[in-house]
Amino acid sequence: MATERLKYPAYLGLSQKEFEERVRALYELASPCRLCPRRCLARRAQGERGFCRTGLRPWVASFGPHFGEERELVGRYGSGTIFFSGCNLGCVFCQNFTISQLGEGQEISVEELAKIMLRLQDMGCHNVNLVTPTHQAPMIVEAVGIAREEGLEIPLVWNCGGYEAVEALELLAGVVDIYMPDFKYGDNAAAAKFSNAPDYFQRAREALSVMHRQVGDLVVRNGIAVRGLIVRHLVLPQGLAGTEKVLRFLREEISPDTYVNIMAQYYPTHRAWEYPELSRRITSGEYREALALAQALGLRRAGPH
Repeated sequence: MATERLKYPAYLGLSQKEFEERVRALYELASPCRLCPRRCLARRAQGERGFCRTGLRPWVASFGPHFGEERELVGRYGSGTIFFSGCNLGCVFCQNFTISQLGEGQEISVEELAKIMLRLQDMGCHNVNLVTPTHQAPMIVEAVGIAREEGLEIPLVWNCGGYEAVEALELLAGVVDIYMPDFKYGDNAAAAKFSNAPDYFQRAREALSVMHRQVGDLVVRNGIAVRGLIVRHLVLPQGLAGTEKVLRFLREEISPDTYVNIMAQYYPTHRAWEYPELSRRITSGEYREALALAQALGLRRAGPH
């Protein structure tokens, strides 16, 4: 059977009418807000701000080529990252806490966000890497629609915390090329305690299933990722991340070819010192155990990336 040729960036295949419909539907989800599983119902259109403290304008902390991402995203010229302020999670160990929780950043217009995307492309970046985009989905998609009319033609990376609403993800089908969610926890008790997300495991499972259905396993062309799913899993001390349950789900319910970056860079920061179980780095033995689990389960593309 002939394999259908993958088309990317996906958003170039959407008509203007389809783009406008996606944007309108996402803004409807934003007020009252149901963009993430919290469904806080903040009436953003009336000035209310919910858990993420975000309104209806793009809220950006920084942007530029980034060379610390997975090598398939970085390539030679870097991943074009845009760090969005605010977050729909409340991780006590967040390494970007000044952006995600302390309000660092500036509100800009959608048109300015589109110009940032085009500037990253002009700088040679291989993709537009949207970091913590979940709570700003309407503004982001609107900006992509503007930017593509001005020549944007590099893949979009949805670099999120894994706590996504299926209803919003469905509206990103045909817009996002690469989903890159964290899969933080295989245990809801830990998710509730450390990220204020007591239903994290169920919601992440639902979200990753939708993501994989949309884009499939990671596709790499000439060393650069162009489409597919990249999963990040940060190993926490004392097995707090529930690594075995996370990896088993990916192997059994997503794909044995899921690209999984098993990360060892945890260190105590922000409020982690308030929790004795999080107040140290992981050991080399804890990390080796996570890698051995991935190998034993048959995850062929899991490891340090």
